[in-house]
Amino acid sequence: MDALINTLKQMIIETLNLEDITPDDIETDAPLFGEGLGLDSIDALELGLAVKNRYGVALSAESETLRAHFFSVATLAAFIKQQQA
Repeated sequence: MDALINTLKQMIIETLNLEDITPDDIETDAPLFGEGLGLDSIDALELGLAVKNRYGVALSAESETLRAHFFSVATLAAFIKQQQA
């Protein structure tokens, strides 16, 4: 799971062009949106597309749980693992 978490952190940086951030700067359990990493709704769309393309995970915008899955790097990694199982 650590490898997936590190890969997700790097993907977030590359996908969203976060030039001044390293994977070590992103806390695994910190919120990605709002007061955490500070991502917004546009970032969410870009990140969702990157996750879908890279991991083949089906994402539904209507899903009530989608926001919970994208809460942090840890919840996103758990969601991807669950979908791939």
